[in-house]
Amino acid sequence: MATELAVLPQQLDDPAQLKGSHTPQPRTRAAKDSLKILDPASKKLSCLEAQHIASVLEECIRKAELSTLLPYCLHSLNRFGVVLGAELTGALQEHRRLGDNLQTLLERQEPRWGEMRALQQAIRSSLRNVLRLFQANPVACQTLRAEKGKRDPAGQELVRGLTELRGIVFDKLLTGPAEDRERARYVQEVALQHHKNMVVVSGLEADVEATILDRDTEISKKNEMIRQLKSSLHQTEKLSDDLLKKTRHEMDKQLQSDQKASEVKCGKLQQETTQLRSQLNNLITENCESELALRKRKYKVETEIENWIQKYDADMGEKQVELEQLHAVYTEEQGELKELEEHFTVLDQEYSQIMEERRLAWEKKEQEERELVLMIRATTRIQALWKGYKVRKMMKSKKGKKGKGKKGKGKKGKK
Repeated sequence: MATELAVLPQQLDDPAQLKGSHTPQPRTRAAKDSLKILDPASKKLSCLEAQHIASVLEECIRKAELSTLLPYCLHSLNRFGVVLGAELTGALQEHRRLGDNLQTLLERQEPRWGEMRALQQAIRSSLRNVLRLFQANPVACQTLRAEKGKRDPAGQELVRGLTELRGIVFDKLLTGPAEDRERARYVQEVALQHHKNMVVVSGLEADVEATILDRDTEISKKNEMIRQLKSSLHQTEKLSDDLLKKTRHEMDKQLQSDQKASEVKCGKLQQETTQLRSQLNNLITENCESELALRKRKYKVETEIENWIQKYDADMGEKQVELEQLHAVYTEEQGELKELEEHFTVLDQEYSQIMEERRLAWEKKEQEERELVLMIRATTRIQALWKGYKVRKMMKSKKGKKGKGKKGKGKKGKK
């Protein structure tokens, strides 16, 4: 015990090293002032017993750090052979052999408990020997502790817990009885203030819950109103769709009727056009025949002129008259042909005008039907308003008569 207490005489004068991870983190000035009472007044251990306790804890942490790194060291023994030295390497190999024997014994179906207890005692002795050799070899100890990242999670948690325990014990050893009472008083005040704050928070939470309840109630009312409006809108759309279907049905009937009448009239006009074209073709044929006859006659005349060139002067007057007559007949026939073409053009214009008038009449009819639908809706609304007005007026008149009747009865009773 005396040997263990004398291990770290230089570390007792370094409170930051003894406290480890318990060293307070930087805080703001206001937080430091408010929590200053929780810090110990003394920064060094003045009592010899407190120094011994701190030394024991520090030695325990150092051994725990080395012990938790031994599995990694045993696994990488060849790597650390030069730093560890022959004696420490041999002790580690012996410790690994004992561990392998214990593992083999545990894997048996019926292990020998006496042999196992003896082997466990040997492993404890081997571990104490290894830690003693590490303490005698500071370089090996520092090298192995530098590999702290290779420590398993359980070992890391053990070292962290021991370090926190060292800080807590150190704070406890630095705090005297008077400081304990002052701390208790301060903690009680903080708890009382916390209780008051929690009461205020509870009241605020109740207000928030009431506000949320009012909001949810208002939302429910608005949702119900929206549902009613949607239902009314759906009914209105349904009535509108029915009216639109009815109007379209009537329009389709009227359109079919007008289309049939138009087809009949178009058929008649087409028939008249066919007749006129037939007449035109006949006239063209007759004119062609006449022209052919005239050509033949002309050819004959030319032949006769050639044959009877000598009689040209005598017969010229007669032939010229005959030629003029033929020309007059041809001109007359051309005039008739032009009149027929102009008549056909007039008929085509009349047909286009009839179709345009029919289109305008159809548009006018659609406009009148839309105005009629609007007038029907307006009339229906006005009738509903008028009926409501009459009903309210009738109810008011009935109420007035009842009031007068009661007054009359009261006067009779007084008489």
